[in-house]
Amino acid sequence: MFVKKEFASSTITGFYFSYSVVYRKYIDIFGKYVDMEHVYFFDGDQKKISWIIENEQARFEESRMHAEYFYNIVTPEQSRYIALHVGIFWGIGRFIIKNSDIVKIMLDHQSMFECLSENKQTDDVFIERRLGFIKQMFRQRNLNVKYQRIDQSENKASKLLC
Repeated sequence: MFVKKEFASSTITGFYFSYSVVYRKYIDIFGKYVDMEHVYFFDGDQKKISWIIENEQARFEESRMHAEYFYNIVTPEQSRYIALHVGIFWGIGRFIIKNSDIVKIMLDHQSMFECLSENKQTDDVFIERRLGFIKQMFRQRNLNVKYQRIDQSENKASKLLC
């Protein structure tokens, strides 16, 4: 036997929002939704890589030992490209960085700044391959990437390598 319950008050209707929309976007001063902006710091040496992703809502810090086939083999510059590639990929996989977001990449080495922002070629085949993967990821996720040159002392991810 079914019992039908009547509610004295009216049901709440009409207001629905998606957590992912709130998390991904924020409202500017004119009430318009704007894509999330992330600031990305990264560094690497021959043994370890690290990165920090900061945005309006949170800060994420990560560091990893190099994979066995890179450990004590790659140069510090090559390691930084690995950190850039792995960290951005990690941020996408953890749903921190979403399609069409703005990513401001903080670069503390002039050679990386030239390769990334000015599309300057390098003789290092390893770096060229990483650049291909990185740029492909940016295109696939339609990321609005901005590059900013900083001093090495301003790189927050360097502290995570110790």
